[in-house]
Amino acid sequence: MPRFFNLVEAERLLPEVERLIRSLIASKQEYEEADSQLNRIAQRIALSGGMIPPRDEAEMLRRRKDAAARNLKTAFERVQEIGCQIKDLDTGLVDFPTLYRDEEVSLCWRLGETGIAYWHHIADGFAGRRRIDAEFLENHRGSVE
Repeated sequence: MPRFFNLVEAERLLPEVERLIRSLIASKQEYEEADSQLNRIAQRIALSGGMIPPRDEAEMLRRRKDAAARNLKTAFERVQEIGCQIKDLDTGLVDFPTLYRDEEVSLCWRLGETGIAYWHHIADGFAGRRRIDAEFLENHRGSVE
């Protein structure tokens, strides 16, 4: 069963979630950069007809890629433990499940926003974000109140 957050609970977790999202973005960039450099080495070897590979450089890049993969896994697992959902890592878009009038909806936050100011129905996604107002606050709840 998913965890449902009220706004106060979700905002209390924002500093940790923001740190994790920034870590995920940095680790993803590190992973992609190391992978790209390894692919360039492989292409140079193939195009040159079998030159001696730069073993030290390739090993260093493999270690960087592996470390980035471990960091990604650890941060994703922590996000899952918290109970929020990463919707778009590139933009840092995160949803916190909540209940509004007993229907599952999402509190919606994106990296760079100072707090959680929007919500949306599950089917509407980011495009259907609505500003949190007094009516929403009165009629939403988390799993534990």
